Amino acid sequence: MNPDLLNLHPYPFEKLAKLLGAVTPADKSPISLSIGEPKHAPPAFVLNTLADNLAALSKYPKTKGSAELREAIAHWLNNRFELGALVNPDTQVLPVNGTREGLFSFIQAAVARKPNAKVLMPNPFYQIYEGAAILAGAEPVYLNTTKDTGFIPEFDNINAALLKDCQLFILCSPGNPTGAVIKQGQLIKLIELADKYDFTIVSDECYSELYFDEKPQGLLGACKAIGREDFKRCVVMHSLSKRSNLPGLRSGFVAGDAELLAPYLLYRTYHGCAMPETTQLASVAAWSDETHVQENRQAYQAKFKAVLEILDGVLDVSLPDASFYLWPKLPDDDMTFCQKLFEKEHVTLLPGQFLSRESEGLNPGKGYARMALVAPLDECIEAANRLKSFVQKYYPKLLRAKRDYPLRH
Repeated sequence: MNPDLLNLHPYPFEKLAKLLGAVTPADKSPISLSIGEPKHAPPAFVLNTLADNLAALSKYPKTKGSAELREAIAHWLNNRFELGALVNPDTQVLPVNGTREGLFSFIQAAVARKPNAKVLMPNPFYQIYEGAAILAGAEPVYLNTTKDTGFIPEFDNINAALLKDCQLFILCSPGNPTGAVIKQGQLIKLIELADKYDFTIVSDECYSELYFDEKPQGLLGACKAIGREDFKRCVVMHSLSKRSNLPGLRSGFVAGDAELLAPYLLYRTYHGCAMPETTQLASVAAWSDETHVQENRQAYQAKFKAVLEILDGVLDVSLPDASFYLWPKLPDDDMTFCQKLFEKEHVTLLPGQFLSRESEGLNPGKGYARMALVAPLDECIEAANRLKSFVQKYYPKLLRAKRDYPLRH
């Protein structure tokens, strides 16, 4: 077996199961806010499209996907990020089986096995970035993101030696778990660094449609702003999982630099990952409709408003830029807090340190927890009330003053 498999860390939810398995939870209905799995109903018209096209499963699909799907994706990208007609559906779009599969396979294809090859990523991070880098023969480099940095990497402070060895720079905007959005000026700065040091930027943008006040700007939009119409050195990943409540459909895409996507397509023909035509047809329907996305966004906004009003004065937590996560600073060690909360209230959060690594003497996830507001509104409200009671009972001296400003929505 590949010896690099031994270097993989246990997945966060394996660690969580072990942590919570040591205690017996309270006799209350369980509420899980730990896993970022959408629970809203998927669009009925997408399910109908699936059901109406089951016969297409009798054919081998094309790895490149159908022209109809690529055109629907290109149209969505061009409209959503105000790209005009820049995205060429024939050369700059490839369907993938969700961003997780796309991220993992792209990193495998893109890393050249050279001495000191490095893949830079935010810290905390989505663990696929790390695992894919390790199995591609590269060293993952963790760039700490904290409240002081706005929960995004400090591009100005990255060591030049790291940038010289960098082959891929992974972004997540909006961020998992923090919800922080990288602004266009910062993206442009990173593109300039990519040109200077010859690396590729991979931007995971799967939460881009779950926003509040302002649409997150994407990497391709930053390219357009500087006249980079070929998207050189830049690729983005998007998915229907969060946008359309279709995590089980396993449908997403990679888009950007055609010179990178051409060899990636060659890789995929060997990888054996062609999206079934039935899934492609359902995906065309989903990418072609925005009404259900607006309704989905409104449902999350209602949950954030209700939960944050309950937690006002209880935890150090605020509305993120986007995504469906809250990232509260806890009044105790995050593992201790989450285990005790589960034991006393049967509410599950994910300790922040499970989503990050120690880097430069700091684990930036320590002392935080990820709360995924994916449960129905009534469950999110119940979880917030239990959390409030828990903090009032066990950490009364650490209660905070209420906000003197309203929520943004």
